[in-house]
Amino acid sequence: MLSEAARAAGYRLIIRDEVGSTMEEARRALDQGDAGKLWIVARSQNAGRGRHGRQWGSPPGNLYVSLLLTAPCEPALAPQLGFVAGLALHDAAAAVTGLTAPGLALKWPNDLLIERAKTAGLLLEGESRAGQLNVIIGFGVNIASCAQNTPYPASFLKQHRPAASIEAMLTALSEAWVARLRAWQQPGGFGPTRAAWLERAAFLGETITIRLPEGPLEGRFIGLDPSGRLEMETATGRRAIDAGDLFFGPPA
Repeated sequence: MLSEAARAAGYRLIIRDEVGSTMEEARRALDQGDAGKLWIVARSQNAGRGRHGRQWGSPPGNLYVSLLLTAPCEPALAPQLGFVAGLALHDAAAAVTGLTAPGLALKWPNDLLIERAKTAGLLLEGESRAGQLNVIIGFGVNIASCAQNTPYPASFLKQHRPAASIEAMLTALSEAWVARLRAWQQPGGFGPTRAAWLERAAFLGETITIRLPEGPLEGRFIGLDPSGRLEMETATGRRAIDAGDLFFGPPA
């Protein structure tokens, strides 16, 4: 299921029937000395998770995959890999469904939306061992179904392209990752990556709410700063946000 470009670049694939989570499988591979460039896909998960340890529902028929990278970059640059992964996810979904921006859009910091409904998410975790940065990127893509009764709209690829499949999405994702990573690794590569991400950004120019530990912050989403922080125009001036949960519209 990996693309020829991914295999040529040295990436490998492990397929499991059921795991707790592909993130933990990738961490186990790292513990066993794996050299990275490893995709791990599971047909189902019984302990999938998203950001902040939230549970990620994982019924069969959807794509659950994690990518293990060893020493991909300097630690200070690691957060930028989230934008690289987001662009690869967008590219892959576009290839599989034929959809394009703005209907297919990226929601800061880590979701893929179709017509403002969440269709995929990603999770990036990094850790240093013996002075070396290791990164695991998890992707969850709704292919055949999506969660019901969620506090936000949700969607799945087969609603828009009945022929969409796990195999097609993983092949497209592995190919897009190689291309997007290569572009980012060029000198000054985050500039074009940031610009490409903004071209696909959901809610740009709209009123959004960021849920922060100190409470919700409302403002207009105006872009990303040169380091990738979300920029908002608020009642008290411009703010740059490192992390938080984004909701569109004013606070409820």
